[in-house]
Parts: sequence; C-alpha cells; structure tokens
Amino acid sequence: MAVKRMFLDPSRCIGCRSCVAACRECDTHKGESMIFIDYINRGDTVATSPTLCMHCEEPLAPCAQVCPAQAILVSPDGVVHQADETRCINIQNCVYVCPFGVPKFDGPGRYMRKCNLCYDRTSVGKPPMCSSVCPTQAIFYGTYEEWVQAGRGQQGAKPVNVFYFGQQRVRTRNYVVMREQDDALDLMALAEEAQLGNLGDLPIATTAQESEEWVEAGNAGIPERSAPPQPWAPRTPPEVPAQPVPVTTSEPVHQ
Repeated sequence: MAVKRMFLDPSRCIGCRSCVAACRECDTHKGESMIFIDYINRGDTVATSPTLCMHCEEPLAPCAQVCPAQAILVSPDGVVHQADETRCINIQNCVYVCPFGVPKFDGPGRYMRKCNLCYDRTSVGKPPMCSSVCPTQAIFYGTYEEWVQAGRGQQGAKPVNVFYFGQQRVRTRNYVVMREQDDALDLMALAEEAQLGNLGDLPIATTAQESEEWVEAGNAGIPERSAPPQPWAPRTPPEVPAQPVPVTTSEPVHQ
C-alpha cells in the first residue's frame, strides 16, 4: 500500500494561516497549533512558507532517539508522535536535536509538543486538518502518484525529501516542492551563503516589480488633516436641555 505523505510547496503559500487555525481544531492538539507560517524576508518579498514536522525516516526520528525516557514513539507507518506527557522528563533534548526546529516545549504542560500528522484523522483515512483547508494546495496530502495527478509535476515542480546539514544527510517522510533541477537541499550551505551576502542564486525581490517608487505624502500633494487638541479625551454626549416635568393633580375619588 502506497504511503501518503505531505507535500509542502512554499511557492503556493499565500500566508492566509488557514492551516494554523485548522490545526488548533485537531483533537490531539488541545487547541494549540502545531504548524507555523515562516515569513521568508519581509524586506524583499511577501513570500511565506508552511513549516511542520518532517517525520524523519533516515536517520529515524532524531528527536525520539535522544529521548532517555522514550516519551516520543514512532508508529509502524513512520509517523513521529509528540511526547507522551506522562513520560516526558522536561530535558528538551528533542527540541535541540531537531534539524528543522519543529518541536516546541510546552512550559505550563511541561512536555514537548509537535505535529503528529493529525494521527486521529490520518490513521482512519482522513487527511490532516491543515491540508484539508489549504486553499492553494501549498500543503498537499497524498501519495506521490496523487500529487502528480494533481498537475504539479507538469509545471516543472519536483518534490525533495533529502536534506544536507553539512555532512549529515537527512531523508524525511514529508517532501518540500522545489524547482525541477533540485535533487537535494544543503541547508547549511544556503545559510552560510546568506551570512556572507552571496545571494546571487535567489529569486529577484518581488516588492519592486510592477510598483511605483515610494513618494512621501508631502511631495504627493496629499492634504494633511489637523488633529484635535486632545484626541485621546473620551467623548461626552451632547448636553440636552432639561425638559419641565408636567405637574399632575389628582382629584379625590368619591365613594
């Protein structure tokens, strides 16, 4: 039986945060969202990217391997679960070892929380909450064949699930959709190039495309409105002149 996986496509993400709101509705998350929307570089682009647990397959779940209390378990189908709050001893090894920075430590609950692929839904054949509400299919859940049938493979996109962190190779259950020529991502090399200012291979900034040069309000001829002397003062209702109270006389009642 083909394994269904998550396909994350940053080029399709519009930052609507529907996935974040839907993730809170998952019964196993108890009202907390386990998915994050990353803003790439707000100075150059409005691009966003969904981030959730990649469910590492090789090496298998580093977060689970470094847990001395065996609080993080892996299902036979490869889903890495969040920490069992009854076994977690709060040392946060899982938080530090994750190459993708996904696990978060719940301070009040005193245990680790992360995406568990909505296991209460996916274990019975339903899609995760985040993928079921994504309006642009930036989060796609299904088999590789289903992803190809959806048309993304015909548009030059290619899913990648092999990542390099220096000399460490990590293969994940989930995919990140990249350009056709990308077979793997060396995230450490990309971070080093960004720190050195070598950003020649990155896409051109989109904020300056099809937009006019910024003009100050004073040079644009926009009239300025004068502010009231005390704009923070509470408003008082207008005074209404007092109306005279009519005088009524009561006549004695004759028996």
